[in-house]
Amino acid sequence: MRQIVLDTETTGLETSQDHRIIEIGCVEMVDRKLTGRHYHQYVNPQRKIDEGAMEVHGITDQFLKDKPLFEGIVSDFFEFLGGAELIIHNASFDIGFINHELINCGKDKLSNTKIDTVSIAREKYPGQSVSLDALCKRL
Repeated sequence: MRQIVLDTETTGLETSQDHRIIEIGCVEMVDRKLTGRHYHQYVNPQRKIDEGAMEVHGITDQFLKDKPLFEGIVSDFFEFLGGAELIIHNASFDIGFINHELINCGKDKLSNTKIDTVSIAREKYPGQSVSLDALCKRL
């Protein structure tokens, strides 16, 4: 079984305000073991990063200025994902942004199956914080 653990960073929180992906990171697992294969790419969003987002991830507009556009990396990104199951913390956020980018460049939305680790954490730790930081401290 091939799975991809995926995360993104973005210019802000809302695709409805045309916020964009600025970083994609993925690691591959086969039979729940890391293979050593990964995908990492910074992306030029062609817009300013919100201050609040910049405080979270530390990525600047200046740093992204010479990075490729999403449409320039989408083929390599899809090739890496293949038909793998995706494991994502807060999947609706990341998938929403990925699909927003895909629509912007005339591609179909993602159809990979997904596991949302936020949903799993909420079931396991009801009423507690399920942020990645909180989970790392707890586990």
